Amino acid sequence: MPQAFSNMMTPVLALVVWTLVILVWLYARRIPAMRKAGIDPAKIKGSESYASLPPMNPKAVWISDNYTHLHEQPTVFYALCVYSHLAGGVDAVNVGLAWAYVAIRVVHSFIQITTNFVPLRFAVFNIGSLVLVILAVRNVLGLFGL
Repeated sequence: MPQAFSNMMTPVLALVVWTLVILVWLYARRIPAMRKAGIDPAKIKGSESYASLPPMNPKAVWISDNYTHLHEQPTVFYALCVYSHLAGGVDAVNVGLAWAYVAIRVVHSFIQITTNFVPLRFAVFNIGSLVLVILAVRNVLGLFGL
C-alpha cells in the first residue's frame, strides 16, 4: 500500500475533498431549483422565513441537507483521526476504519442525494456510527496500553 494511504490523515483529506465536491454539486443543483421556484435569495431572512417560501425540488433540499450532515458527525471522525495521528494510535486497523468511514459517508451522500430512502440511509448512518465507536474504543484502549 502506498505510504499516503497508510497515513491516518489521508482519509481526513479524502472526506474534506468529498465535502467540497458536495458543495459544488449543491450549488449546481440548488441555484437552478431556487430560480425555477421563483425564490429571491435577497428576500430570505433566515430559517424563520423558509416556511413561506415556494416549494423547491426536493433533490435540491436533499443535497443541502447532506452538505449540512457532512459538517455534523464527521467532526467526530476528524477529531478521532487527529487524535490517533498525534497519540501514535496509527495502525492498519485504525487506518482501515478511517477509510471505511469515508466510504460509508460517500455511500450515505449518494443515498441522500438520489433517493433519500430514509431506512437505508439510517442503516448506513448507523454503520458509520459503529465504525466511529470502534475507532474511539481502540484509541481509548491504546491510551491505557491495552
